[in-house]
Amino acid sequence: MTDGTMGASEDTRSDAPSAAAEGGLSSLTSVIFDEESSRLEAEKSEEFVLPDDLLPGVGEANAMKLGEGLKQGGIGMILLLLLLIVVEEFQQVALLVLGPDIQETLNISDTTLLGLISFGGVVLVLSTLPFAWLADRFSRTKVLAGATAVWGLFGVAIGFIVNPFQMGIATAGTGIGKAANIPITPSLIADQYPLGVRTRMFAAQTLGRPIGQVVGPIVAGGIVAIAGGGAGDWRWVFWMFGIPASMLAVAFFLKREPQRGRNEQKAVFGAEVHDNAVDDGPVRLSAAMARLKKVRTFYFLIVGIGVLGFALVAVPATFNLMMKDVYGYDAFQRGWILSITWSVSVITIPIAGRYGERLFRKNPPSALKLMGVSILLYGLFLTIGLRFESAALLIAFFAIGNAFQGMAFTQMGPTISAVVPYQMRAQAFAMVGVYIFLMGGFFGGLLTGAFSDAFGQRTALTVVVPPAALLGGLLIIYGSRYMKRDISLTVAELMEMQEEQKRMAADPENIPVLQVRNVDASYGTLQVLFDVSFEVKKGECLALLGTNGAGKSTILKSISGLLNPDRGVVRMNGRTITLVDPQYRVALGMMQIPGGEAVFPSMTVSENLELWSELIEDRSKRAERLDATFEVFPELLHLVDSKAGSLSGGQQQMLALGKAIMLQPDLLLIDELSLGLAPIIVQRLLAIVEQLKAQGTTMVLVEQSVNVALSVADRAVFMERGQVRFEGPAQELLERDDLLRAVFLSGEGA
Repeated sequence: MTDGTMGASEDTRSDAPSAAAEGGLSSLTSVIFDEESSRLEAEKSEEFVLPDDLLPGVGEANAMKLGEGLKQGGIGMILLLLLLIVVEEFQQVALLVLGPDIQETLNISDTTLLGLISFGGVVLVLSTLPFAWLADRFSRTKVLAGATAVWGLFGVAIGFIVNPFQMGIATAGTGIGKAANIPITPSLIADQYPLGVRTRMFAAQTLGRPIGQVVGPIVAGGIVAIAGGGAGDWRWVFWMFGIPASMLAVAFFLKREPQRGRNEQKAVFGAEVHDNAVDDGPVRLSAAMARLKKVRTFYFLIVGIGVLGFALVAVPATFNLMMKDVYGYDAFQRGWILSITWSVSVITIPIAGRYGERLFRKNPPSALKLMGVSILLYGLFLTIGLRFESAALLIAFFAIGNAFQGMAFTQMGPTISAVVPYQMRAQAFAMVGVYIFLMGGFFGGLLTGAFSDAFGQRTALTVVVPPAALLGGLLIIYGSRYMKRDISLTVAELMEMQEEQKRMAADPENIPVLQVRNVDASYGTLQVLFDVSFEVKKGECLALLGTNGAGKSTILKSISGLLNPDRGVVRMNGRTITLVDPQYRVALGMMQIPGGEAVFPSMTVSENLELWSELIEDRSKRAERLDATFEVFPELLHLVDSKAGSLSGGQQQMLALGKAIMLQPDLLLIDELSLGLAPIIVQRLLAIVEQLKAQGTTMVLVEQSVNVALSVADRAVFMERGQVRFEGPAQELLERDDLLRAVFLSGEGA
């Protein structure tokens, strides 16, 4: 049974009889709703929210003129990022505008064309996560340069396709190249430019889309017209595309990237904080994804954007097909029309950027509500426009709708930058791509294409756009209520980091081997740990005690990386390891012996030991350390060919401790060493633990027996219902009858 389950089940048992006694099912239902209301009210009252003057970017004191912001951040970065999205949009728009011509050349249906165009989006999504991983480990500008070169190469290749398969390969290649832009570009903007102009910088970068949409169709249609307007002249557009892509790739390669998180550090501390201790490990992608979903603002934002994605990707392609099939416009005319539908956005996006920045300074949730309302208006104007047969009115309403869409996305980058810790920004923006294109874009494209083939483009858009915009906008508006809380938690982590760096700098010789700070952890929706904090000094043995379901094993899993904390920090020897891979922690010298699961049962004793010995880098010492293990546990020598699962409980624990003897870890985590073992075996194992302690091994010991735990522990932590109730010398805990009675009464004190 996992930690916390016992407490949950006991609460349920205590509520049900009383509810039934008061009147059966109706009374029980009433009790459930009352309890849920009470829980939500309690949760609301316990929300951690800092005063506005401590929130970065909030308050009129943070107002900054655009010229000052550009002076601090420079004009080069934003200009390159703006040009990048303009050229990207040009290539994408050319694909949409010339889609009917490509369709005619390849002799494919609407569904196939939309599927091939959407396929590039799917590949883009699958590539954003690897690029987020690369962005955390290498120079972001260099990664962006390489991706831009790949994107340009495959963009040119579109001009050479002769069948649908080749088009699929080419669009997939452009998707790979464009994928780096999603996680890297916004993180560069957030780090390059001060908070006082950040929203306007995001708006400037967002402006690249309508500029590309306005200029791209005209250029694409013009190139086709100059080439002669023949059946295959659309290819020239993509051949010409390689020139600006190559120039941008070189420019990014030469560009220097900013220090990560510097603007948040300046806002909170007044200056950049450099870690003079040791570098933190690389954030594990899966851990970052899991933790980001716990940032409530971000969660509702990406789900809302994902729902909106059903319309975002399908609308431009379907609209162009409608212009050709219903109204009979050629490529050059469609180019002009698409330009008109985005022309209003060139005006509204800068306005939205400046207005959103003011809203954020006054009240951050208002800026996110602006995004949600803009999405609702985007859906409204597109839906109304589809009711008109007149091409002029249809185009006018689409232009207004696109203007609101552009306004909405000026607020996305600043919101994510504010609520997500800077160490995870690349992963956060990568998830935006996943939700837009994979959750909404691909399936939305197929759904719209199917409706288009069966009922026509107008009906297809009428079916897809209204629900996507309505649900997407409402989800984002709902998520805004958590924004101040999430910004506060981000600031709190920064402040904790600074305090710890100061402490380490003041006393570098006494840095704790293990630090657990403000850790929350959950299993699904059930929160098990609440603000757990403690430290373990070098050579110290700490006993973790508590009632059943108190969260003892859960905190060990959070320390070893087997469970991702929802919040908080875990450090080892001053290095932040909260979200790094378990194997990275092992390389740092951490080892865990989980209760009842410390050996590989299908492998022999010899195979278990040989596998663990691979962690010893010096091959010459492997045999020496293996011999040392057999000296301590000679009975294992006679069982080397036996399956580990066939050993007795005591022998399995000997084998597990043999791993610790062989590897000599800096930090040893032991979960339930004495569980189910005879007293004589326990005494022998405790002697080995004492020996490891004497050798300087730092240990955290979770034990069901208070006597066993406190016989070797220097200090103790007592936990109850996921919270630390006592931390101090083991002898002081022995004097706390109230805590010990809780352990004994729960059946754990034998």
